[in-house]
Amino acid sequence: MASGFFALFDDIAALMDDVAVMSKIATKKTAGLLADDLAVNAEKASGFVSARELPVLWKITKGSFLNKLIILPIAFLLSAFFPVAITPILLLGGVYLAYEGAEKIYEYLFHRTKATRIVTVADITTKAEILQLESKKIKSAVIVDFILSIEIVIIALGTVLEEPIEVQILVVSIISTLATIGVYGVVALLVRMDDVGYRLIALNADKVSFTKTLGTALVKTLPILIRGLAIIGTIAMILVAGGIYVHNIHFIHELVHALPSILGELIVGMVVGIIALLLIKLISKLVGKKE
Repeated sequence: MASGFFALFDDIAALMDDVAVMSKIATKKTAGLLADDLAVNAEKASGFVSARELPVLWKITKGSFLNKLIILPIAFLLSAFFPVAITPILLLGGVYLAYEGAEKIYEYLFHRTKATRIVTVADITTKAEILQLESKKIKSAVIVDFILSIEIVIIALGTVLEEPIEVQILVVSIISTLATIGVYGVVALLVRMDDVGYRLIALNADKVSFTKTLGTALVKTLPILIRGLAIIGTIAMILVAGGIYVHNIHFIHELVHALPSILGELIVGMVVGIIALLLIKLISKLVGKKE
């Protein structure tokens, strides 16, 4: 009986070792997507009055957890009964990520001078309008999170396809949970950064003081930080997309294997993104002409 218990503990310890190793690998693979997820959600959760930022973020976070609860069982069923579908889903997701990255670069290069009207809480006064704006932004954020969550789950699953199903379930579930807690935890800190800054500024009536200087720095740094995250997220999407194609299509791997891996993945991601962007633009023009 005692030897049976020890054997069980050995099995559990071995399983947890495998889970820890594979979780580390999967985290590295999904890190690029997490950077983009962070940038997107920081933008989605900002723009509200201070008292509403955290409640809105909490609703988005709950939506993110619900997304994972929907996606994870489907992903595990595919892995168990139809694993051949994982790679095509990865490749389709790679097209989406590459397209998103290429489109952001295209918009920045050719359309950044266009004046856009962005509705914020400063433009509306009634409670009903504020709640309507919140609902719209929450819905948009949850939809974007759903798409990114699919990619995070599939990429994480792709790293453990050769492992037993119990390892797959534990690793992908851990990555999904950490992704949600990590991303939205950092977003919560970011959206409160300017509020902390204003409080520090108000602490001291002197024109020059440490708290006023620090507070001003926090307020001025936030928009720069969010823009920086957006840039990092765009590059990360292209790299992740390129990596998906380099690691899953042999002839593409052969084309770029002589290059540094990051450069090869960036080139492949940009090529896939440009092709996808051109196709979408062409389809949009054809549909527009028919209408």
